[in-house]
Amino acid sequence: MKKVLVTGVAGFIGSNLADRLLGSGYEVLGIDNLSYGVFEQIPKGVDFHKLDIRSKDIYPLFHGVDAVFHLAAKNCIEDCQEDPVETADINVVGTANVFEAARRAKVSKVVNAESSAVYEGIDIFPTPEANVAPDSFYAVSKVCGNLFARKYAEFHGVVSTGIRPFSVYGSKQDYRRTIPPSMPAFIIKLLKGEQPIIYGDGSKRRDFLYIEDFNDFMLLCITDPRTDGKVFNLGSGTNNSILEIYNVIKKLLASSVDPVFKPNLSGEAQITLADISEARKIGWSPKTGIEEGIQALVDFLSKEKELGRLK
Repeated sequence: MKKVLVTGVAGFIGSNLADRLLGSGYEVLGIDNLSYGVFEQIPKGVDFHKLDIRSKDIYPLFHGVDAVFHLAAKNCIEDCQEDPVETADINVVGTANVFEAARRAKVSKVVNAESSAVYEGIDIFPTPEANVAPDSFYAVSKVCGNLFARKYAEFHGVVSTGIRPFSVYGSKQDYRRTIPPSMPAFIIKLLKGEQPIIYGDGSKRRDFLYIEDFNDFMLLCITDPRTDGKVFNLGSGTNNSILEIYNVIKKLLASSVDPVFKPNLSGEAQITLADISEARKIGWSPKTGIEEGIQALVDFLSKEKELGRLK
């Protein structure tokens, strides 16, 4: 495969993946409507098109493409809870439209980003891929996307791989969201000498995965046929409490600032922990330790602050 298309290319994961693909010798087309993504994050070398995944205008771009990474989504759980109709429109209708574009263009492979949120109601840890129990509207929309992927394979022969990322973190993470991810939110506040917010008492545990470990698996999806037609959890196989993460960041920044605790957000799981045995079977495993990954994110955001890019 030589030519790939990335939806959501201006987002955190999309921009990092596009950069990795370019560095690996792939020609990269990118689609993003910039409602959530940031234009400046798109790597130089990407053939970028400002389009909405719900539009049929995306169809011509799929011709001649070997593989599609479908990452575009409405993904802030709080925002999705506030507007379930738009959530369904983007995450379900948009996903169906991406698969339709791939079908018409006879694309060899679609890598479809689902989410670990589909396990919100599961109390089996580590959590395998076998069962889902969505609670939030966001998670429901991702289950629907999975069903469309399965039916496009059944009725139209569209080969796909489903990925269920747990808490992916790293440079260019989408800290501009209504409720930002915890790591960049903590770092940015502490860099400014302000008190970060922890929702709940800090005991919620998350399985965090560094972005480059995530990208390692993305490349496998388009080079290893053992990924075809399957769904994979992508996490570290370990988890940390939010308070533990805060204390690591506080130590790395040599800060004495304590957080502010606010009530829990609705629709959030208490624990996430990935069973990554299926991914390990094809030779993938995470390589980046939590402190090493957080240090890289601290370095990135510290540089962004120096350049005056943090708001």
